[in-house]
Order: sequence, then structure tokens, then C-alpha cells
Amino acid sequence: MGRAGKALKQVLTQYGISQNRLAVTMGVARSTVNQWVNEVSDPLADSVPAIMTALETLEPSAARNFINLYLDRG
Repeated sequence: MGRAGKALKQVLTQYGISQNRLAVTMGVARSTVNQWVNEVSDPLADSVPAIMTALETLEPSAARNFINLYLDRG
């Protein structure tokens, strides 16, 4: 699976954001976020901006960290 799930898992853990909280903020099922985090499935291309927007709402630095990890900017 892709980099998005790994980046998302790391960011959620680092910032103490629950999968449920992200899911509610995004308006998706918690199971969807769980599948991304556990690399069962990758977020669709149009979901990545939605993840960014939700993280920006919850914790702006988490959004920046996610995109840096996702784009492999370390």
C-alpha cells in the first residue's frame, strides 16, 4: 500500500488525534480511516486534500507534517 496510510498513522499518533475524530471531521466512516491507517486500502486521490483540510481544522501542524511525510519531505 501507499505512503498516505503510513504518514496518516504517524501523524495521528504523534498529535493524539483519534481515527474517529478525523473521520467525524471529514464526514467519512471511522472504518474508512482505519483502513487507510492500517494500509488495507489507500485513500483516493481526492481524499488526500480532504485529509489535509480535516487535519488543518484539528491541528494545523499535523496537516503540515502529514503532507511532508506523504510527499517524502521528511
